[in-house]
Amino acid sequence: MSLLSSCQSLQSFTRRTALSGGLALLMLPTVKMALAASDVWPKNLVVPGGVARISLGPAAVRPTVHDGDVPVLVLGDVIEWTAVLGIPLGALPGNASLTVQAPGGSTKQVAYTITPKQYREQRLKVAPGTVDLAPNDLARFEKERAHQASVMGTFSEPLPQEPLRMQVPTPGRRSSSFGLRRVFNGQSRNPHSGMDIAAPTGTPIVAPLPGQVIDTGNYFFNGNTVWLDHGGGLLSMVCHLSAIEVKVGERLQTGDRIGAVGATGRVTGPHLHWGVMLNQAMVDPALFLAD
Repeated sequence: MSLLSSCQSLQSFTRRTALSGGLALLMLPTVKMALAASDVWPKNLVVPGGVARISLGPAAVRPTVHDGDVPVLVLGDVIEWTAVLGIPLGALPGNASLTVQAPGGSTKQVAYTITPKQYREQRLKVAPGTVDLAPNDLARFEKERAHQASVMGTFSEPLPQEPLRMQVPTPGRRSSSFGLRRVFNGQSRNPHSGMDIAAPTGTPIVAPLPGQVIDTGNYFFNGNTVWLDHGGGLLSMVCHLSAIEVKVGERLQTGDRIGAVGATGRVTGPHLHWGVMLNQAMVDPALFLAD
């Protein structure tokens, strides 16, 4: 197995392959996409790795929505419900659909369109021995992967409250952006699935939104890691911590301390890797920020 840059290994076992335009849709009236506004988070950006805010119209009861077999977060009220959908980085541009089920059991397909986005690419030449995993490291990674997959499948209530505006977990320079694809010695690797923030070891890390701690551990690529469940399939993770200061089951409010920046796991220096997952798709954390 080839080396993935820190935390990118998560992309190899997220739950979906690329969406394509070949889905059979019921012919319904065109769905109007909710427009992004300065006071709405996450921002509406219907691209691979982005978030689609899809208007479902009025209904007396919150509809149930699935993307394939994965539940989708639905927010709003009886005047207008909105599906808040995370789009995988591997999604192909084109037509796709959600399945919407009314309280009475009837279902319909709601169409939306994914537009292309070109993320930056970085080409690096490194020593061959640093690219491939040793057998014992590969065995550890495979064991950890199954556990992480179960964590990422979390969908809980109560649902989060709008606006879903997040606080940056730690101060610092954004040293690596979401979606960056690295090519080692001519071999492409999975794109960067989060935001890297450069900060000195020991810098405090805080919760970006209210949530419950659902997993902590030390992992091969990610080092010391904490997963938070914000409800409705919205999760966040922080990686490479020098110290974890919370326990599984603990409930946090925005700004509560999680731990401290470090350089644990597969890294070259201290920084925070911050990832946001929505309906089991890693999405750009910047869409949840005010700037």
